[in-house]
Amino acid sequence: MRVNESIRAREVRLIDVEGEQLGIMPTREALRIAAERGLDLVEVAPGAHPVVCRIMDFGKFKYEQAKRDREARKNQKTINVKEIKMRPRIDDHDFEVKVRSTERFLKDGDKVKCTIMFRGREIVHADLGEAVLKRLCERIGDLGFIEMNPRIEGRNMIMIISPKQQKQAQ
Repeated sequence: MRVNESIRAREVRLIDVEGEQLGIMPTREALRIAAERGLDLVEVAPGAHPVVCRIMDFGKFKYEQAKRDREARKNQKTINVKEIKMRPRIDDHDFEVKVRSTERFLKDGDKVKCTIMFRGREIVHADLGEAVLKRLCERIGDLGFIEMNPRIEGRNMIMIISPKQQKQAQ
């Protein structure tokens, strides 16, 4: 965004503070009018022919824009991805601990990456890992939904679960 003397166009379409068009005039004339009012000449549409410029307080404009950007950043929520790692032959108590952790993560609004780690020849029995992930999905029930179905990546089987309220927002 060009301001005052950095505007390179010969002619500009000038708009005043209230939004009224003052017409097409040489850039020097527009700069003089802005200076008389104690304000800045700001290029708002550089692609137009002639270039559209507005008379405004540029410092105040930048401050307001920064304030809007801060407000927008404050309102957005970052989604974290938490990871739960299990083995295909996980014990019942250990599985319950993983279920409780998954439920807590989903209630906090985080996605959960469920990983089944295979060792040695266990990879041949991928159906055992799939059964563990299916059991996990049944246990979490209404808290989340499967965003990415189980798939094998190297020696691991991975599935991603997202919180339910996020699906409703989409």
